[in-house]
Amino acid sequence: MTAFAKLPTLTPRKAPLCLIFIAFALSVCASASNLSTFNAPGAGKGAGQGTQPVGINASGVVAGNYIDSSNISHGFLRESSGAFTRVNVPGAGTNAGQGTFLYGINDSGAATGYYVDAKNESHGFLRSSEGTITTFEFSGAANMFPININSRGAVAGYFLDSNNLFHGFLRAPDGAITPFDVPSAGADINQGTITGGFDCLNAKGAIAGNYTDSSGVSHGYVRAPDGAITTFNAPGAGENRGQGTSVSGINDEGAIVGVYLDPNGVHHGYVRGADGTITTFDVRRAGTGSGQGAIPQNINASGVIVGQYIDERGVNHHFQRTAGGTITTASVPGARLGSGQGTLPLSNNAEGAVTGYYIDSDNVRHGFVLAP
Repeated sequence: MTAFAKLPTLTPRKAPLCLIFIAFALSVCASASNLSTFNAPGAGKGAGQGTQPVGINASGVVAGNYIDSSNISHGFLRESSGAFTRVNVPGAGTNAGQGTFLYGINDSGAATGYYVDAKNESHGFLRSSEGTITTFEFSGAANMFPININSRGAVAGYFLDSNNLFHGFLRAPDGAITPFDVPSAGADINQGTITGGFDCLNAKGAIAGNYTDSSGVSHGYVRAPDGAITTFNAPGAGENRGQGTSVSGINDEGAIVGVYLDPNGVHHGYVRGADGTITTFDVRRAGTGSGQGAIPQNINASGVIVGQYIDERGVNHHFQRTAGGTITTASVPGARLGSGQGTLPLSNNAEGAVTGYYIDSDNVRHGFVLAP
């Protein structure tokens, strides 16, 4: 896909997500009274291993993944009480880079993701709130990446075909799968259509994401519940290969958050209202060099955005932007402040709780929840 900074994952097998942000910051420290850090049982303690939360629902249940000491991925669910449930899909491979990858979770506790088998092929799965796992395929897919689930149990994601082209898909609650493509998406290897972040399918059935054109430039899109697709570009987005507009999330009101990469390779955040109006923003303390800026990850029902910004040293920091535009930052104690390290929030729920992970001095990942 594009040359945007990829969403950090715990495995060398990276899903090609393009997620980023920026803002105006007031630096604060995360209060010990509303910050919880944790490690999934069985998580490895080596560099690149550890715990990576991905999503959090209205009840405070966190969904995510951990890499064990053999570099195999396992999904997990963490209750607000701190209790953990391991999620392993039957058929998942048991070699390094394989296993179960859990991403989306809805307010009912149903979750979705994919598993990588012994042949290094990816397949979709749905886990009900009771724990029943249903696997699914699409006949035209060589590898599937389901990453979003809404309150109705619909699942969205993307897949690679046999020619390594990306296509979006929507799986209805009854299991029917509908593939889709943005008409102007490129048709070369690693081009095409993907969904955005972990909350890019809202309750109404609208899907947000990005596509890469034949020139290698990224553009945003929103697919309405009736299948109509609208494309857009953030003002100031670069028009060269690897630049353009990327999408991170959509809320139930239809507001979309994402990032654009300017001609100098700097990342900037934007919010696209349901009426199509786009507002761009930057984090004051974010670096202004190529590859720096911010990484907006999600927007909740109240229009609050969370993400990380990258400073001039290459360190990641948490930020939060209210619907009114006020931005604050926070740091998780224990996060290492070296290049590629720091604090990386990934999602926030309707109540304002934030989850993500931080990287310590040994480059091990640890989960956190920051309560409102």
